[in-house]
Amino acid sequence: MFIGEYHHAIDEKGRLAIPVKFRSRLAKAVVTRGLDFCLVVYELKEWKRLADKLAALPQSHADNRAFARLMLAGAMDVTVDGQGRVVVPEYLRDFAKLGREVVIAGLYNRLEIWDKSAWAEYKSRTEKDSNQIAERLGEMGV
Repeated sequence: MFIGEYHHAIDEKGRLAIPVKFRSRLAKAVVTRGLDFCLVVYELKEWKRLADKLAALPQSHADNRAFARLMLAGAMDVTVDGQGRVVVPEYLRDFAKLGREVVIAGLYNRLEIWDKSAWAEYKSRTEKDSNQIAERLGEMGV
């Protein structure tokens, strides 16, 4: 399980250190575009589950094609190097507008990579709306 919030820096070559406690699970992983202009990192087993679901969606629906393209075409295999880093491709760094300082957020079955200031803004907005969010989730039985 991935949980927690970790602050790291991306170096000039696009290398990002993965938090130590997650490195063994992410020795080989996939990074792709996420929602809200962040990046998402999946261990291979979890990635395969998601990719299989996306591939099974009816291609006759424009939203299915669009979401599959967003997630699958943007994906890149990554391998943790000897120093615990992965290389985040430039096109993904550009998509998420990642600066040097980033936040890695553990979200149970995945990690998200956010630009530090974008994460702070998103978190502040979400914390302000947390009561309304909780009510809507309660209405859905969560």
